[in-house]
Formats: sequence, structure tokens, C-alpha cells
Amino acid sequence: MLFRQIAVIAALTLASAACAAAPDKLDAIVKSAMAGSKVPAVGAVILRDGAISAQTVQGRQRNDRPRRAGADDVWLIGSTGKVMTVAMIARLAERGVLAWDAPLEKMLPELAAGMLPDYRQLTLLQLLSHRAGLPRDLLNLKGAEHFFTDTRPTGQQRLAYIAEALRDKPELAPGTAFAYSNTGFLIAAAVAEKASGETYEALMRKEVFAPLAMRHAGFGNTGNGQNRGHQHGKPMLDMAKFDDGAPAMFAPAGFLHMSLADWARFNLDQLAGARGQGKLLTPASYKLMQTAQPDSPAGLDWGVQASIAGRQGPALVHQGSDGNWLAIAVLFPEQGSGALVVANAAEDMGADKVLNGIFGKLFPTLSPVK
Repeated sequence: MLFRQIAVIAALTLASAACAAAPDKLDAIVKSAMAGSKVPAVGAVILRDGAISAQTVQGRQRNDRPRRAGADDVWLIGSTGKVMTVAMIARLAERGVLAWDAPLEKMLPELAAGMLPDYRQLTLLQLLSHRAGLPRDLLNLKGAEHFFTDTRPTGQQRLAYIAEALRDKPELAPGTAFAYSNTGFLIAAAVAEKASGETYEALMRKEVFAPLAMRHAGFGNTGNGQNRGHQHGKPMLDMAKFDDGAPAMFAPAGFLHMSLADWARFNLDQLAGARGQGKLLTPASYKLMQTAQPDSPAGLDWGVQASIAGRQGPALVHQGSDGNWLAIAVLFPEQGSGALVVANAAEDMGADKVLNGIFGKLFPTLSPVK
């Protein structure tokens, strides 16, 4: 089950009726939400006034072992990591390495002859705002499961994957409306690699992780001794098909792991950027990322909502899951506040209900009533 989705699930609106809870009660909020659930562990962070105002980790790394999840453990953040891919590309665009409006056939000329004519004029703006008309994933995912054992460099794997994806019929006419797509982010990563001569992974380390001191950030699934994702009641250790998760080359679409502090550093920079004080990007780039595109609920790649759960917006939102983890990020730029919550399980083990319960308690502390 591949990464999804921009909009925070509607159940959050219902959960928001809960009474306000002070940030210093975060431990109790998370414990209460997890009580009686099958979710092994949850990590949560509250952001306020340019810093982490509260953080907690509750539960176990794996449900078949006693070791507790710790403050420095890493978590898979799913599609909430797409925004980080956008930030990397924005830095390249600011330096003129990339252009937001260049046509795809010029950016990846080696694939131009094989792609459908519908896709030849696609731009990075369209790819990164889900307005390219692309299907969510390769239509023949079953035939793509060899990527789980592919030993070629991930950049070569992505080119092979997207060469086939660009022959799939569009879901919508490109440039006309929102259609969520992981493939668009794999294409954008390939464009960045082509233009820079560096791998996506090297670009992310240099352009995003290092400037923000995200020291525990990495790519792909978590390893031994760390939190592990869960599916169908057990740890998901080995992935062999897309129902299990994602192959390593899917990193640009959100197959990233990091500590809660790393995740917070990036999102604090997004909040600072909304006020013209960000470290990574120019004010214009933050605005581009955080403003909905025409006829779309999304910027690049934030979901942009006028309000959420009855709280005053605007709100920047994203949810991500590979079927083994569930992560939700919600920022209130005008309030300078936000919350990040992640579980090492997904909907089939009730993680959505747990995270909804947590956000229901947190929203009243983050933004006033609309």
C-alpha cells in the first residue's frame, strides 16, 4: 500500500470537540488515545514560537519485543516527506539549476520519444502540486515488484519506473485539476538528478538535511534496533510487494525516516518561512509551497485549508502512510504553531483512530476557534 494523502482525514473534524489540553499534558493525551488500541508506539511533537514546546514517545518499537520506543528513534513519515522533496527542488530552482515551467520533454529528453504526448509539456509546478494528470502509481504495479530486489542505483530504477509510467493513460487532462500522484514526485526527482548530476539522496542530504541539522534523517525502511512498522498485527520487516510497502527507489514520494526532532526542524523552518524568516528558502519559495494552486486543494506539496476542525486557519496539512505507519502533520502559520504525530502502524491496526484522538485534544491549543 503506497503513500497517501494530502488532506488530513475528515474524522479530525469530529474529534475536535474535545476540551483544550495544555501542552505539558502531551504524555497523558497520547497514553489515553493509545489505551486499548493495537498501535505499538506513537511519537508526538507540539511546535510553538519557533521551537518544540512538547514532545513524547509512548509504546514499543515492535509489538513482539519489550524494548520501548525512545526519543531519538526514527520513524517512517510517509507522504509528509514529499514537502521535503519540494524544498530540495525549490533550492535548485532558486539557483537556476531547474526551472519551474520547463517542459518535461526538455528536462528528460531521453524519455521524450517514449512518453505519451499528453505528458510532454508537464512542468515541475504541475508534477509537485498533483496537477499533472498522472495516475497515483504505475498502473501495472504487480509487474513492477521486481524493484523490491533491484540492485541498480535508485536513480536508474526510477528512470525505468517512470519510463513505463509515462506510457500510462492520464487520469485527468494534465494541468486541469488535482489528481494525487506518487509518480509525479519520482519524475521530479529524476529531473533534479539529470540537471544537477547528483543523486536524489545526495541532493536531499546537501540541500535539506544538512542545513537544518537533521542528523538522523535517511531513506527507506527503518532498520534493526529502531521502531518498525506494523501491518496485520505484526512487524513488517521484509517487503517483497507493493501491498507490503514501497521499494527503496520510492524515497522522493515519502519513503524517508527520521527522528521526531528532525521532522520538527523541517516543519519549524516551514513555519518560520511563512513569516519571512526561514533558513532554507527565499520568501517567494515558501509562499509558492504554501499557497494552493488554481483549482486545487494543494500547494507544493502542502494541503492548504482555510480552517480545520473548526479552528482558525489557514492550515497546512499532510497525511502519509505506506500501510505500516501513519503520520500526520498540521501547521498553523499565522499562529506559529503546529503538531506532528506518527504511529508505527496504520489503519488496519487502528492508528487512524488513535491519531484522530490525539489531534482532537491538541487542536484547541494550537489555534483559536474560527
